Amino acid sequence: MLFLAVFCGFLAEYQLEHKIERDRAKELAKSFYEELKNDLVNVALRYQNRVKLENAQSHLRNYFKDSSMTNVSKTFAINFHNGILFRSPTLFEARTVVLEQLQNSGSLRYFKSKELQKLIGDISVAIYNIKDRQALESSYRESYIVPLLIKRYDSEFESKLQFGGKNMFENLVEYEKKDTIIAFKLKKPEVFDTEEAGNILSIFTFNCRGTRTI
Repeated sequence: MLFLAVFCGFLAEYQLEHKIERDRAKELAKSFYEELKNDLVNVALRYQNRVKLENAQSHLRNYFKDSSMTNVSKTFAINFHNGILFRSPTLFEARTVVLEQLQNSGSLRYFKSKELQKLIGDISVAIYNIKDRQALESSYRESYIVPLLIKRYDSEFESKLQFGGKNMFENLVEYEKKDTIIAFKLKKPEVFDTEEAGNILSIFTFNCRGTRTI
């Protein structure tokens, strides 16, 4: 009788532990799903913004080949901002709270599917690669894009681009729809090295496209 009581107690405790693990797995799965769903919405927006960035850079490279830098068009001014200053709307920061919890606490064992465990590992690698490529982009910006802006940017343009207290890129969207033209004058256009600027953008576009692919 004593043996039976101990054995039954062991079974009950075993079943309780399994129930706790199953409940914990469901809780983590739900939290992880919500985290991924939010990231999916975010990454779709960043993807669209990166395509916008690339298209603007493509326009600028073509413009640099044979157009005047003294009297630039409204389209050039818009693409200059979207292709060179357009940064924060393109950056993707993944939400990794649950992902890190799964990996660091050993909770990944709750998910019995080997395929799912592999996919979670693949997500971690992809997030690392995105961070690495974005760090490379930031370094490139500091070394080549920022010096170009310091020498050539028309800072007065931004102060004139004000439509109801919105940020600059929201104002650009509004400006593009209007018939109004705000003068955008590059500093010292007569010595603007268009070939160098085109090369800077070509390399930068390549880096951005790599991040978008990831």
